[in-house]
Amino acid sequence: MSFELSGLPASLNIGLTVFVFVAHLLAVARALTRPNRTPASRAAWVAVIMLAPVAGMIAYLLLGETNIGRARVDRIEHAGKRMPSPDDAANAPGAVPDHAAPLFELARSINGFHAVGGNRIALLGDEDSAADDPKRDCRLAIDALVADIEQARESVHIAFYIWLDDGAGGRVADAVADAARRGVACRVMVDAFGSRAFIAGERWKQLGGAGVKLLRTLDDLNRLQHIAFSRMDLRDHRKIVVIDNKIAYCGSQNCADAEFRIKPAYAPWIDLLLRCEGPVVRQTQFLFLSGWIPETGETGLDDYPDAATPQRFDEDCIAQAFETGPVVRHNAMSDMFAACIYAARRELTIVTPYFVPDESILRAICAAPRRGAATRLVFPQRNDSWFVGQTCRSTYADLLRAGVEVYEYPLGILHTKAMCIDGEVALVGSANMDRRSLDLNFENNLVIADRALVAAIRRRQDKYLSVSHRVALDEVEAWPLRVRLVQNAVAMMSPVL
Repeated sequence: MSFELSGLPASLNIGLTVFVFVAHLLAVARALTRPNRTPASRAAWVAVIMLAPVAGMIAYLLLGETNIGRARVDRIEHAGKRMPSPDDAANAPGAVPDHAAPLFELARSINGFHAVGGNRIALLGDEDSAADDPKRDCRLAIDALVADIEQARESVHIAFYIWLDDGAGGRVADAVADAARRGVACRVMVDAFGSRAFIAGERWKQLGGAGVKLLRTLDDLNRLQHIAFSRMDLRDHRKIVVIDNKIAYCGSQNCADAEFRIKPAYAPWIDLLLRCEGPVVRQTQFLFLSGWIPETGETGLDDYPDAATPQRFDEDCIAQAFETGPVVRHNAMSDMFAACIYAARRELTIVTPYFVPDESILRAICAAPRRGAATRLVFPQRNDSWFVGQTCRSTYADLLRAGVEVYEYPLGILHTKAMCIDGEVALVGSANMDRRSLDLNFENNLVIADRALVAAIRRRQDKYLSVSHRVALDEVEAWPLRVRLVQNAVAMMSPVL
């Protein structure tokens, strides 16, 4: 390895070469010894550093490790210790379906919440709308959210990854501003990158001027003091709304029109949003405040989720909220996905826009049809991420040979993230099946055991399927060699992306 520069004395060139060589070895050693990393990730990073020494070291410095800063971790852990856990025992369900019980227990191990009964959860949208009119479901979901904000009397807490100043985003902003003016405590936090245009625009000023408390999350990660050994692209991907401690929203919906003006070439964005009432709202409130309190230092909110006894509804609707991210145990989201997949005995239907599975998830999906579970995966036909699209299609041959039915949705970005298991259990939320959601981003999800709600989600999935193209194995095997080379090369590097 030589890094001689013309015009420099020989001794300096030798010193530079030795320095780069030692730095190169140290970077490889750090990639190999860093905890909480899969063998595939270690191998990919070592390959990058070895093949492109200088560029590889710089890439590792900026993207190689997940680090949100020791001070932030301490604040989050301190806030978590101060906030009492929800009183889940008082709302324990009478009976949990046998194969759902282990899933609730696994989710409990992530955040400490338990499954709670007595919830009422509705899938927003129109069951009768045509499969080729996905924008209607988005409009109806935003209508419901705005109506609830307009009725708020105590508090409105909102967390979005992307908030746009468009029709939907403007309506929600107006409703929140109006609520703040009439004395409702309104708190809004948005990801500093995902909502950067909104933060820089007039709507952000409108909210602040109305008295809304505002927070840009993770806005310091691109500063110089945080760059080394910290991914600059960490995101707060959560989508949470909690109103008056009584109503919560959870799903894949950002605060934006389906036309999604920042990426109009891929529109519409097709999402799924749940409106929740009952004891699970209290858990969702805890998730919001566990992000808000450490960043703002606001006091007096530790006991707020317990301020009101939650109303109980249908005893059969069992739900549990959980969130994952850089401060929870490694592989928590991957474990949850894999456990849900292995729980399927008769039927498994998964809709996800960004499919870059780790080995455990891919093997779990391939095993499902082999043990008799009818397994369907639905992806967008055109992906707004070229890398994700290539990696996703690199898995088709394995999936199809295992008996998995693979479909591609042609009408826009199918942004829904929903898994249905045997018509009894659903997993819905913000998390994708890609490395960002599995290892990097803050995400929030719901595990639900309720036949009526799962049936409604399955009907929504069937609407997607009704217009989707089923991918055949012979079609995949006929792809040219150059196509497969690109797909597999990109997939090989997915652990570093």
